[in-house]
Amino acid sequence: MEANETTEAITAARRNSPLEVSSRIISGIFTPFMIPFVAFFLLFFFTYLRIMPIQYKLIVLGIVYCFTILMPMLAIYLFQKINGWGIHELGHREKRFVPYALTIISYVTCLITMYKIHLPRYMSGIIVAALICMILCTLINFKWKISTHVASSGMMVGGLLSYSFIFNFNPVWCSAFSFCYPECWAPPVSS
Repeated sequence: MEANETTEAITAARRNSPLEVSSRIISGIFTPFMIPFVAFFLLFFFTYLRIMPIQYKLIVLGIVYCFTILMPMLAIYLFQKINGWGIHELGHREKRFVPYALTIISYVTCLITMYKIHLPRYMSGIIVAALICMILCTLINFKWKISTHVASSGMMVGGLLSYSFIFNFNPVWCSAFSFCYPECWAPPVSS
């Protein structure tokens, strides 16, 4: 009984450490669902597109938020509740296919909406890249359990490099920040 109490005390101490709290905050901001929204936000406020009207930027950000964050998360939440699953149930490789499918449907709907409102291709390209990443993660998941956090961080770095060519800026410092993405940190391997 004392061993369980000691283990719980150590776990609680780790959960409340500043490094753990900051890691959870950064992980919450950079979930795979947030990548398209963050990409659009950075595009609108840190490139020459910042001169666009704020109403246009808010409409596009609202569309991206609804289709890439709100709808997939709501659909997955409802799917979990219908099946009586907890958050840890999605850690099983076999149980990830329906959430992947729900997310892919939502991203396709976002892409169709962007096509209908005639957004430029370099903007809808962000959604296309996220959609391709999600489809590849789904296909790879048939054989291996894959981390969508790591896949999305790679997508973030790739997008940064591609936009550095389009908008002609030096991506070195931004890339250095992207490589500090906490999901990419691997624990040391002990022998």
